[in-house]
Amino acid sequence: MRLLVGLGNPGAAYANNRHNVGFMALDAIAKRYGFSAWRKRFQGVIAEGLVEGEKALAFKPAAYINLSGQCVGEAVRFFKIAPEDVIVIYDEIELTPGKVRVKRGGGSAGHNGIKSIDAHVGVDYWRVRLGIGRPAGAGDVSNHVLQNFTKADMDWLGPFLDAVAASVPLLVTGDDNKFMTKVAMLTAPPTPKNQKSTDGEVPSEPTESE
Repeated sequence: MRLLVGLGNPGAAYANNRHNVGFMALDAIAKRYGFSAWRKRFQGVIAEGLVEGEKALAFKPAAYINLSGQCVGEAVRFFKIAPEDVIVIYDEIELTPGKVRVKRGGGSAGHNGIKSIDAHVGVDYWRVRLGIGRPAGAGDVSNHVLQNFTKADMDWLGPFLDAVAASVPLLVTGDDNKFMTKVAMLTAPPTPKNQKSTDGEVPSEPTESE
């Protein structure tokens, strides 16, 4: 059994914040795979379903993000889930919007939600970082993550969340590299068909630079 955790702050005032992209991704996953209705448990809300035939629990802590480890720790202990079967999905300012990176273990890189989970669960769980980008110029990072996604963000955010949900079976079955590759493929701009360069040659497809 896998425990999928989305990070964010509870309440309608925060629902569309960049910091809440983990909640948004979990909602997309639960909807795509027909998870049960959300119910209150472990100081949060939980839903369950099957992904690639494997039971999965989706969990959104109801505590503020810097205290989310308390809630996750409760769920982990109750279900006796090993840290390596926990997958935490959260925002990452150091990644370009619409990019995803996955690794098992590691540091928090200053993310307060991850610091809290490290303290209550240990560090040997999977981290799925969803890129939201840094503020322009010398903008304040704290203010940036607590602001809502803009209308312009919707152009990449919706397809990105759909791609993460569509690719999550690869994550659940342990193939993190294929997961990242599939998300990148699903969100890549389409190559114009039959487009020719000035010398009459069809240009090659662009490669992923990051």
